[in-house]
Amino acid sequence: MTIWLPDLSSGSGPLYLRLAERIESDIDSGVLASGSKLPPQRDLAYDIGVTIGTVGRAYALLRERGLVSGEVGRGTYVLERHGSRPSPSAPPTLAHEGSRTVEAPPGKLRFDSTAAPNVGQSKTIETVLAAIGRDNPDDVTSYTRTFPDHWFEAGSHWLSRNGFRPSPDTIVPTLGAHAAVVATIAAVTQPGDHILFEHVTYTQIARSAGLIGRRMALVNSDAHGVDPDDFEAVCAQKHPKLAFLMPTGQNPTVATMPAERRAAIAEIARKYNVLLVEDDLYGALTDDATPLLAEFAPERAFVVGGLSKSVAAGVRGGWVSCPTHYRHSIRVAHKMVTGGMPFLVAELCAQLVLSGEATKIHARSVAEINARLDAVRRTLQGYDFNIAPNIPFIWLALPEPWNSGTFKNAAYGQGVLIDDEDEFKAGRSDQVFHRVRIGISAPATRSEVDNGLAKIRQLLDEGDAGYDSFG
Repeated sequence: MTIWLPDLSSGSGPLYLRLAERIESDIDSGVLASGSKLPPQRDLAYDIGVTIGTVGRAYALLRERGLVSGEVGRGTYVLERHGSRPSPSAPPTLAHEGSRTVEAPPGKLRFDSTAAPNVGQSKTIETVLAAIGRDNPDDVTSYTRTFPDHWFEAGSHWLSRNGFRPSPDTIVPTLGAHAAVVATIAAVTQPGDHILFEHVTYTQIARSAGLIGRRMALVNSDAHGVDPDDFEAVCAQKHPKLAFLMPTGQNPTVATMPAERRAAIAEIARKYNVLLVEDDLYGALTDDATPLLAEFAPERAFVVGGLSKSVAAGVRGGWVSCPTHYRHSIRVAHKMVTGGMPFLVAELCAQLVLSGEATKIHARSVAEINARLDAVRRTLQGYDFNIAPNIPFIWLALPEPWNSGTFKNAAYGQGVLIDDEDEFKAGRSDQVFHRVRIGISAPATRSEVDNGLAKIRQLLDEGDAGYDSFG
């Protein structure tokens, strides 16, 4: 009997996407006929030398495209095709951005986002935008050529936390925190330089850095954040130019680094001349009183923040505070990598912050997040997960026999979108966590949160029965 195996020797892009496209091609050509059973995920992963998560993502994408169906307890089967085949150039039914769908598929609950919850902030934003359009007609319709002082003052105010009080002359307004970090990397490093990341982190930064020719160096972490000993070892071996860190409310582990460890990291960075980007997006949500990493190394630290997690992700506003002599180069780099700062966005962010409206929305967002975290504690009681006040996600440890990719697929089958650990791996890592991240801020209502959490609890309780749900 001939055993079907997909050929992944050609093509480009993520492995899961190449695998899905190869299977789709074999379906189109008749190699895989209607009714054919695809290999179980674990078997196929072993046979072609990829992770189960990679196979799971490919199978999920094929289900979204209507090519296969997963039958509980039986496996994944090729569906019968009806009518003419769409043109190869036609887009899939659901648009993707990386491994995530841009919009949640019909009937699915989005637990794979940590954007600020909807607490009615659109009314405030509408009022401010109307006033900006009325009072600044010329600026709204033209390119931004000058930055008024209050844009820098707003950034100084928003980034201030604990003992950290950046001067307005250290601030660069940006199109969100992501753009701030990428602009900083582009400005202070060169192609070929190593950028240091934790094994699991916000990987969009790592992917962006790779896109502009930077190389990855991975550092170990534990329950208290980056391990200083390993940080020094990596600095000595790889000579990274810059480290991207999230000392407070790390994404996805929720870890917060204690002060003594921050001091150690700062001293090591000084010893090896490593610049530090401190992403404080989630830190700004917390009441954590630990001094920022930048307070220990002000001459080499860049602090990044924005409005996406506590005010409104759609506004795309942020700032970076930097050592003064880097300010001009980062501002230029930001313009080069983004096309420039739109007046409407920068003015909206500044007015929201300086009027106090952003602080009010922040308070409502935190209250809503904490109410949803209470639901997590109630529903998932008895299971192991990292959780912290004000942080809109948890890092859930999976009991035997679950692994991360399989659990993500099973949750999808139950109508819940979550992130497996591969989503957060900055590079090819041999570390396995058997965890998933569950965000609780995106569902529209608390009842939707309760519904999604109940489905996750059911999967956890099912154990072996749930493990084989998708063949």
